[in-house]
Amino acid sequence: MPETANLLAFAAIAFGLVLTPGPNMIYLISRSIAQGRAAGMISLAGVACGFVVYMTLAAFGITAIVMAVPFAYDALRLSGALYLLWLAWQAVRPGGRSPFELRALKPDSPRRLFVMGFLTNLLNPKVAMIYLSLLPQFVTPGHGSVLTQSLVLGSVQIVLSILANGCAAWAAGTIAAFLAGRPLWLLAQRWVMGTVLAGLALHLATAARR
Repeated sequence: MPETANLLAFAAIAFGLVLTPGPNMIYLISRSIAQGRAAGMISLAGVACGFVVYMTLAAFGITAIVMAVPFAYDALRLSGALYLLWLAWQAVRPGGRSPFELRALKPDSPRRLFVMGFLTNLLNPKVAMIYLSLLPQFVTPGHGSVLTQSLVLGSVQIVLSILANGCAAWAAGTIAAFLAGRPLWLLAQRWVMGTVLAGLALHLATAARR
């Protein structure tokens, strides 16, 4: 099992990232608004399967890296910080969009909804960065099995992502209607998330070497 402090810290970062507008959230919310809540939930099932694939591959890969190249943690830490800064800029840059802004999508079959959710997640660079750059920093070599720690941390990320994305997709229509005539709320949402991400990036970049 991961150390309690590492588990809580990773959960906080994972939760902050899942609330950041990205391909998964944008797709799920857009699908729910365009085709209804059921379509959003089917798409979410595909997204969840994509997370499982990433978690499994990353867990075994992280184990190999820890055993062979311990100093790779520094490279992973800095690349993770840079990616968080990039996400922060995407949130506040001029012309940025909130995931709750209305988009038109044509109706799709349940099978296509699932596959599209799965592929959207597999091709999502934010998910890849979470597992390849962020998760390894919360694994403590010598504190039990590296593989087990990776799987536990990955499972926490998946549960948080499913809960947050599920709630967003379920309430998408209501939230979108509320924000449609309130552009200042959309702007505030983007700046709050951008500030949080920048803070996480700074913490990650200045963290003590593992």
